[in-house]
Amino acid sequence: MEEAGRAVADAVQNTFPAGRVVLLAGGGANGGDALVAARHLAALGREVRVLAAPARHPLTRANRKRLGAVGVRATALSAAAVARESGAAAVIVDGLLGTGFTPPLWPELAEVVAAVNASDLPVVAIDLPTGLDATRADLVGESIQAALTVTLSGLKTALLFGPAAHRAGRVRLANLRLPVGWAQAEAFATRPTRADVARLLPVRFADAHKGTAGRVWVVGGHPGTAGAAALAGVGALRAGAGLVTVYSAAEVPLVMPELMIRRHEDLAGELAKAAAQGLPDAVCIGMGLGPTAPALARLVLGWAGLNGGVPCVLDADALQPELAGLGHDSCVWTPHPGEAARMLGCTTADAARDPLAAARALQERYGGAIILKGGPSVVAHSGGLWVSRGGHPGMGSAGMGDTLAGVVAALLGQGLSAPHAALCAVTLHARAGERAGARHGYGLSASDVSGELGAAWLDMVAVVEGEPPR
Repeated sequence: MEEAGRAVADAVQNTFPAGRVVLLAGGGANGGDALVAARHLAALGREVRVLAAPARHPLTRANRKRLGAVGVRATALSAAAVARESGAAAVIVDGLLGTGFTPPLWPELAEVVAAVNASDLPVVAIDLPTGLDATRADLVGESIQAALTVTLSGLKTALLFGPAAHRAGRVRLANLRLPVGWAQAEAFATRPTRADVARLLPVRFADAHKGTAGRVWVVGGHPGTAGAAALAGVGALRAGAGLVTVYSAAEVPLVMPELMIRRHEDLAGELAKAAAQGLPDAVCIGMGLGPTAPALARLVLGWAGLNGGVPCVLDADALQPELAGLGHDSCVWTPHPGEAARMLGCTTADAARDPLAAARALQERYGGAIILKGGPSVVAHSGGLWVSRGGHPGMGSAGMGDTLAGVVAALLGQGLSAPHAALCAVTLHARAGERAGARHGYGLSASDVSGELGAAWLDMVAVVEGEPPR
C-alpha cells in the first residue's frame, strides 16, 4: 500500500504539477492507497483535500491516522462534498473502489461518481476507475471517466479491452518497488514489449534462398470471396515467405505476379496429390474458402511432418466447432470475437466480455496457439497468455484478418514455433497498421497494411539495435 500510494502521488505530481488535489478514499484497500498518496503529495508541498468513507480495511485505518499525523484531516465523503471541493481543484484522485468490485454501484456511491464526472476535472484513477469490473470489457452501470489510470501489479481486462478501456484514459503501470515474483505470481497475462518480440524474429544467413525462406500454401477462396486468399498470399510474401502457392476453387486475382495460383474444383484431391510430392513448410487455410473448409482443414491438420503436424494457420471458414481437439502444437487458430463465439458455443458478447478468458478457453478446447483478434489481440498458448501492443483504429476494415493469417504462415514457414509466430505476427501487423495509418488515417485497406510489413519489420529490429524507428 505504501508503494502504491507513492506511485500514485508521483504520477499526479508529474502529470498535474500545480493546483489543489482532491483525493477520494473508499473504505477498502483502494482507499488506503489514496490516503498514502495524499500524505506523499502533502510532503511534496501540494495542497490536498481528502474525502474519505469510513475505513474498513485495517491498513486503511492505519494510514488515515498517519495522514492525520502530518496535519492533513480527512472529511466525510459525499456527492455534495465532491461538488464543493472540486470548485477550486485542479485534479481529482479516485481511490474509491478497487479490483474486487462487482457492479452495480450502490446509490450513495453512484451519486459520488456522478458528481466526479460532472466536475469536468481530470481524474487520476487508482488501479482502475470506480464502477468498472476488473474482469469485464463491457460497461455495467455508471463509472468514473478517468484521464489517467495508475494500475498496480498488472494490467486488467477492463483496462485493455472494449468500452471499459475507454473509461480508463491513459493507462500507466506503476513501478512498485516489490519483489518481481510477487506480481508475476498474480499475473493472468503478460504484455511483451516490441523489443521482446523483435528478438524472436527469424534471422537469415547470406546464402538464404527461396527454398530455405519457407514454402507456404494458401488454401482459400470461393466464388465471390476469392480476394481473401490473395490477401493472405500477399501477407505471406511481405512477411518473408520464400515461395507462396495459392490453392483455390475460384479464380484468384493475381495481385502480385510472385504468387503462384493453382485453381482446381477438387481441392481435396489436388492437395492430396501435391502433398504426396512433398509437404510445404506451412499451410494457411480457410480465408473465403466456403463450405468445404472444415473437411479440408481436417485433412491439413492430419498431415504429419518431421516433427509432428505440419505447421498451419486456420482462419475464417476453417474456424469450426467440429475441429475441436484436432489442433496440434504447430497450428495457430485466428478467430475474431464472432468466430470465437461459434467455436465456444456462446454469444459474441460473451466472447468479447472477457477476451483473456475466451482465448484461454479456446486454447484448451482446440489446442495449438490462439490469436483472438481485436484491439488489442490476445495470443493464448499452453504456457499462458500474451496481450499484443499497438495497431491503428483504421485497421477495422475487411481483409485485415486474411493478411494477418498470411503473416503467421510466413513466420511458421521460417521456423518459428506456433506461439512465437502468432505473437510476432500480431505485433508486425499492428506496427504495419500504424505506419499505414499515419498515411491514410481511417481509410485503411488490408493492402495498405501489407505494403508496410517490411518497414514494420525494420522498425522492430531497430528497437533491439537501439536505433530510432525509421
